Amino acid sequence: MKPMAAKPMLRKKKKMTGKPTVAIVGAGSLATFLATALRDASFTITEIVARDSPPSFRRARLLAAKVGAQAGTAHSAALDAELLWFCVPDREIQSAASLLADHLLARVLLHQKAIPRFALHSSGALSSRELDPLRGAGAAVASAHPLMTFVAGANPSLEGVPFALEGDEAATQVARRIVCELGGKSFSLPAKRKAAYHAWATMTSPLLLAFLVTLEETARAAGLTREDARRKSLPIIRQTLANYSSLGPARSFSGPLVRGDAETVAKHFAVLKKHPGEREVYVALARAALRGLPVKNQDELKRLLRD
Repeated sequence: MKPMAAKPMLRKKKKMTGKPTVAIVGAGSLATFLATALRDASFTITEIVARDSPPSFRRARLLAAKVGAQAGTAHSAALDAELLWFCVPDREIQSAASLLADHLLARVLLHQKAIPRFALHSSGALSSRELDPLRGAGAAVASAHPLMTFVAGANPSLEGVPFALEGDEAATQVARRIVCELGGKSFSLPAKRKAAYHAWATMTSPLLLAFLVTLEETARAAGLTREDARRKSLPIIRQTLANYSSLGPARSFSGPLVRGDAETVAKHFAVLKKHPGEREVYVALARAALRGLPVKNQDELKRLLRD
């Protein structure tokens, strides 16, 4: 008679009332910010899990030292936290989850250790199904995407920042509590809406920066340096955002389009002929204004845009 194989140990599915221990998978900008924010909110960070490459492991060790955790790789990590939080590029989430699930199951069979109860990832475009390998191992999984930009050298506040949540009920409940502890605001997002949500999110910061770079290029045609353009445009940009926040887009709209001043717009087009990239952006934004903002003299402006 063959001996029975050891079964994976699952933590009891009782309601969690305390703060879960957390292992962060990844050591980049988001992982660094999130690990620090969780530590500051009195969560215990047990591990920073990195790839096997020396540069990744060096970053993991630095981050682990900062938050009082251990550093490990997918093959050496203890993975004994209650929650695994994946902060790796989208293309790596599924493979990392699969690798860690295999590692966990092997450790369980050998040592009768428990599987983490929860796993989250922070992709805005991908659903919680990227974590199916861990779901199959017994963990409840979800995606939790903060609508915020995280770059080296910046330390944004999470106060009031929206987090889009999607996935298993148990995991989303835990994520909601964590977001609240971090000062954020969570909301539910169906998996089928994630790609559209992330397109919107990409327009709020990365593509906004692309527009700001175009502003700098356009200012060069007026004889300004990039640095001058940045410095001189910030007051009007800040006021526009303040108006947008307090008044809404229609009441914040000013300039030649709201007046229907086709003659001035035509002058813009003429000078931008020598700058086709900037002209293309101008035309695209003018068309967007015609669709969504109170533009006067629309017929003449539409003809001008067609020409």
